[in-house]
Amino acid sequence: MSISYGQGSECRTAKLVLALRGVVGAENCIVDDEHKARYLVDWRKLYSGKTLAVIRPGTTEEAAAVVRACAAANVGVVPQGGNTGLVGGAIPISDGEEIIISLERMNRIRALDKANYTVTVEAGCVLSRLHNVVAEASLFFPLSLGAEGSCQIGGNLATNAGGNAVLRYGSIRNLALGLEVVLPNGQIWNGLRALRKDNAGYDLRNLFIGSEGTLGLITAAVLQLFPPPTHITTCVLGFPSLERLPDIYGFLRERLSYGLSAFELMPGHAVDLASETLRGIRRPMRASHPYYALVEVSDFSQDAVGNSAVEATTMELLERQLISDAVIAASAAQRRDFWKAREGIVDMQPLLGAVAKHDISVPVSNIGSFISQAAEVIDKIAPGVLQIAFGHVGDGNIHLNLIERENEKMSAFRARAQEIGVALYDLVDAFEGSFSAEHGIGQLRRQDLISRRSSIEIDVMRAVKRTIDPQGLFNRGKLFATP
Repeated sequence: MSISYGQGSECRTAKLVLALRGVVGAENCIVDDEHKARYLVDWRKLYSGKTLAVIRPGTTEEAAAVVRACAAANVGVVPQGGNTGLVGGAIPISDGEEIIISLERMNRIRALDKANYTVTVEAGCVLSRLHNVVAEASLFFPLSLGAEGSCQIGGNLATNAGGNAVLRYGSIRNLALGLEVVLPNGQIWNGLRALRKDNAGYDLRNLFIGSEGTLGLITAAVLQLFPPPTHITTCVLGFPSLERLPDIYGFLRERLSYGLSAFELMPGHAVDLASETLRGIRRPMRASHPYYALVEVSDFSQDAVGNSAVEATTMELLERQLISDAVIAASAAQRRDFWKAREGIVDMQPLLGAVAKHDISVPVSNIGSFISQAAEVIDKIAPGVLQIAFGHVGDGNIHLNLIERENEKMSAFRARAQEIGVALYDLVDAFEGSFSAEHGIGQLRRQDLISRRSSIEIDVMRAVKRTIDPQGLFNRGKLFATP
């Protein structure tokens, strides 16, 4: 499909929409405001935008034709998956001169190779559906996160999603063997190689993973699968002080080694609030503790040796007085309750007040010190604000969220959000950490990227962008305000 357009913005865009309707069909070219609305607001309702149309291709060839038409018309493209991101990365900028390409129709499982432990899946497949399909084949895909019922594989790849099992399996970058990508000029790069060893030149796959849709449209991927765990042992450890956190984690890694698949920090006050705010959330222990660690161990042996290893390890932690209490899940229902308490910390926050979210990583050895010092920094700027530091601390990732619960103080809190962020990220830099562990940059963290990465890094990033997308069409205003 080759299209050229004359002068006149309205004429050009009208012809483009007509051409796109011819590619995907009228029912998959959404132009009316009512039906476009759900694609134009992010999950947190922080960002909204405009679009000429929402286009829903059904095949890679259709997606490529859409991109070629947009390139010919010099109209920007915004890739969108499940729209579950937290930094405004899938929402168009407000001028309305862009096309959203939704991958929701491209949701097929193309191939499942049991002998090679791989699955080839299209970008619009919802993560939980992929879990179910591979489970039916007695296989396991380990990426797991709170939004798995609505997030899509393409979005997971575009943001290099981490989730709850990074400790054992790594982020999705570690799980992806190959990609299929529509480039900004409409060409299709077929890199769907199901190989664990392929050292032939630059690794193009890793350019697109984590690029937040700024370099091309991921349409399919080859992902690694694994044998499912035969047993999963889940426990909650109660402990009195963040100072003990590195020692607890280090001891678990030493004793449980490769079996340790999750290590989540849950502050006691946050668990208490979740149980008071949400139905179905239970405290993991009868007695409250200042901090909890949600620990999960996967076992692949035929007998439940992992369970006895966890019991022995928790007993030793108690004897060493590193923890105050421990509860091992006695059933699948109790395991679900433990994880509900963890997810409840997230779900309750919008109900409590104005929320400012920070997605931070520091070396695991420094997590306790960082959280303590961060609390002091925040108290100086916004005294009395509720602080909740939780998350995947086994891989160094802290979700440090701040909540102002008093209505009369919310405006002042929002006004000081940038000041808080600057002070907090200065501390992150001092700890040699990152201000964006897994959520990405999107629109929210553009200035932080520019100010907190070296000029060399930024120059190389911009050079990559200009080389692959010389027109600057893909996901304008994300990562950088300008290409």
